[in-house]
Amino acid sequence: MSSPLLLCTDLDRTLIPNGADPESPAARPWFRRLAALPEVTLAYVSGRHRALVEAAIADYDLPMPDYVVGDVGTSIHAIDGNDWQPLVDWQQRIGADWGGAHAAALRPLFADIAELSPQPDDRQGPFKLSYFTPARLDVAALRARMRERLEARGIRASLVWSVDEAADCGLLDLLPTNATKYHAVEFLMQRLGRDVATTVFAGDSGNDLEVLVSPVPAVLVANAHPEVRAEARQRCVDPARLYCARGGWQGLNGHYAAGILEGVVHFHPELAERLLAAPKTPAGSPAL
Repeated sequence: MSSPLLLCTDLDRTLIPNGADPESPAARPWFRRLAALPEVTLAYVSGRHRALVEAAIADYDLPMPDYVVGDVGTSIHAIDGNDWQPLVDWQQRIGADWGGAHAAALRPLFADIAELSPQPDDRQGPFKLSYFTPARLDVAALRARMRERLEARGIRASLVWSVDEAADCGLLDLLPTNATKYHAVEFLMQRLGRDVATTVFAGDSGNDLEVLVSPVPAVLVANAHPEVRAEARQRCVDPARLYCARGGWQGLNGHYAAGILEGVVHFHPELAERLLAAPKTPAGSPAL
C-alpha cells in the first residue's frame, strides 16, 4: 500500500461536469476507483449546503466522501454511511471571528448597496452571508466598501467572489476570516495528522484560489477559466505545488474528474500503479 492521501476536491465544475467543456466518459468511473483505495481519505470542499451535496452525489453517481466541507468552508461534517456528524470544534473556531454574531445580524450593514442581491435562504448559513452580484463590476471597490463597514463593527471577515458563467452573474460570500476553504482544509489536515506530503486539493474557480496558491499541493482542472489559471500561477507560493491539468492520462481530456486524476498521479505517481490494479466498479467501469 502507498502512503495515505487526503484528497480534497471542489464539486461544481471540478468533479461535477456541469460546465461547458466536455467530460471524458471514463473519468468518473476512474475517480470512483481512486476513492475506493483504502489509503485515500476523500473530502468534498464545496459552496453547496448538505442537501445540495447529497443531491450531487446521487445525480452524478459520486463516491460517498469521508468528510464534507460545505457552505464555502463554514461547515464540516464527518460522514459515516448516512450519518453526518457536524464538527462542533470547527464551528466554535470560526464563530470567534464574528464575536458570536450570526450572518443574519450582519445583513442590514449592506442593505443599501445596489450591487448586492441576497441569494435564497437555503444558500445562507449561520456563518455565511451570500449575495449575487453583476458578473462585471469593480470587485476591489465593492470589497473595500464592505470591509469598512465590517471593521467598524469589529467583524473579521473574508469576502470571496467568483463568477457563475452559466448564470452570467457574480457570487459573493461573506465568511469569518478563518472559514475559507483553505482554513477548512488545514483543519482537516491537522485533525487527521496529514501534511503537505499527504494532501492534494483540486479546484477550478475563484473561490478555490486560496487553496490553489497555498503550500498545499493543488490541481487546477483543464476546464478552469483562463483568468483563474493565470492568477493562480501568478500568486502561488511554489510553482511546483500547483499542477495545471492538460489531459493525456489514460487518454482522458483533463476536464473535471479527469483533471483531478491527472493531478493526483502527478503528485503521487505511486498511486497510478495502485489505481490501475484496483478492482473495476460494477457499472461504468473504464476499459484498461
